[in-house]
Amino acid sequence: MAQIAYINGRYVPRAEATVRVEDRGYMFGDGVYEAIAVHDGRLVAADRHFERLGRSLGELRIAWPMPRAALEVVAREVIARNGLRNGGVYIQVTRGVAPRDHKFPNDAVPSLLVIAKRTKPVPAALLRDGAAIITRPDLRWGRCDIKSLNLLPNVLAKQAAAEQNAHETWLIDAAGNVTEGSSTSAWIVTEGGALVTRPNGVEILPGVTRAIVVDVTRDLGLTLELRPFSLTEAHRAREAFLTSTNNQVLPVTRIDGQAVGDGKPGPTALRLRAAFLKATGRPVS
Repeated sequence: MAQIAYINGRYVPRAEATVRVEDRGYMFGDGVYEAIAVHDGRLVAADRHFERLGRSLGELRIAWPMPRAALEVVAREVIARNGLRNGGVYIQVTRGVAPRDHKFPNDAVPSLLVIAKRTKPVPAALLRDGAAIITRPDLRWGRCDIKSLNLLPNVLAKQAAAEQNAHETWLIDAAGNVTEGSSTSAWIVTEGGALVTRPNGVEILPGVTRAIVVDVTRDLGLTLELRPFSLTEAHRAREAFLTSTNNQVLPVTRIDGQAVGDGKPGPTALRLRAAFLKATGRPVS
């Protein structure tokens, strides 16, 4: 089956989904995106994702390309036309096409792209052994809470991890604290059993999976501390894990080559993974 994309009012074969050279997303990264998991043909946590998309658009003063309800219909139609059961939908909105000029154009119409992607489950070996991560200085811009197209520092961080056979890179701010991963949220479990993750702010993306895990943590009666934590504290933690749409909840067992805890996936992370999958209507893996 040919892959079908939605681009500015048309459903077309994905290979034909093109944008004009003066699209401001191409020229300036002047746009935002959202990636939503699909399980058994349905969008997972759709309301939270569309709320975050609306927030990102508002922060950059880009209009919705169509009403939110209509955009959700388009996303579901892309899922159907691609026969997608498990994977994800990618939505990208740019400010539109205009002659290249840094200031906002007066009459540009937002451009909209929606594509579907099949994904594989998290490898069993990764769940069994946990993820190895590395750390790098956080060199991103000052508004990481906006899910914008400006991802070059994230790309470099992810590439650094790949070159060291690691799964992810955690980013470290000037104070020595962990902000988040290149495409994930960062968590630790202290020796006292408290779960710690950085509070929402301009330094991090307000992760949808992270938000659901926060809710699950409270439902389970676990102690949650929303505060920055240092790399030193991460090295000394009982457990560490990361969260994201693609990884769900994934234990971290090595940081910069140093074992976390006993070097095995911890019980808290595994319990949260199971609870998260149940909360989002997916089978526990």
